[in-house]
Amino acid sequence: MVDRCGKDFSVQVLSQNWQKIDSEESFAMSLPHAHSALVRQVLLCCGDKPLIYARTVIPAMTVQGAQRRYANMGNRPLGAMLFADRTMRREAVHVAKLPISHIANQYVKNEKDVWGRRSVFRVSGKPILVCEYFLPELFDKNN
Repeated sequence: MVDRCGKDFSVQVLSQNWQKIDSEESFAMSLPHAHSALVRQVLLCCGDKPLIYARTVIPAMTVQGAQRRYANMGNRPLGAMLFADRTMRREAVHVAKLPISHIANQYVKNEKDVWGRRSVFRVSGKPILVCEYFLPELFDKNN
């Protein structure tokens, strides 16, 4: 995204708070007993156009010690932090489908479900679940 948008790239934070997570998310991180986590929802934008909706799930165990910086990202891109972390290891990438009803319609003008990818990153062995959904504007050749 940064290569595509250059100085027009931005992260718009929709929310970041501790909340209940579903069993699929905890299972994906190999934490079957985790019921809540820090959930960050953002739009990755090129100029004023959102191109990717991202949901990041960060368990409490991950934001302890040196990794607490992941709880205080603000509008910094998570990807830049992850790929700069020498302890980071990425697990398999999975295709994911997100019903459009899960994205606030005030941010995304779309009537259809969107597809994306999901993977677990481990920083110092601790999990972060990252889900990225590709909005139709990403594929618009005029962007």
